[in-house]
Amino acid sequence: MALEVNGKTIETDDHGNLTDPQTWDEDVAKAIAAADDTMGELTQEHFDVLKYLREEFFSNNGSQPMERQINKDMGKIWGKKISSKDLYNLFPGAPSKQGNRIAGLPYVNRKGGY
Repeated sequence: MALEVNGKTIETDDHGNLTDPQTWDEDVAKAIAAADDTMGELTQEHFDVLKYLREEFFSNNGSQPMERQINKDMGKIWGKKISSKDLYNLFPGAPSKQGNRIAGLPYVNRKGGY
């Protein structure tokens, strides 16, 4: 599969994840989200989570945090207590799976968020 973004062809795998995470940018994220029926327009909160996921992946040897860790870390970043429901309102298809896909990261093959 592939996405056309700003005149460039971006390759994806069978799950819709980018085959090369380095090709990601905010326009690519918007295109991936637009192709997902459960997503609306991306907000600053979405991009905060996406940038966090990318930083974790690239700074921590390919780490892809589970939802409990995303919840805790985003609470610290945003300076407020947030719930899993808050993250699921942003990413109804699971913050750790749908979020990673929109962040341009490899497919996460695991169950559950904790």
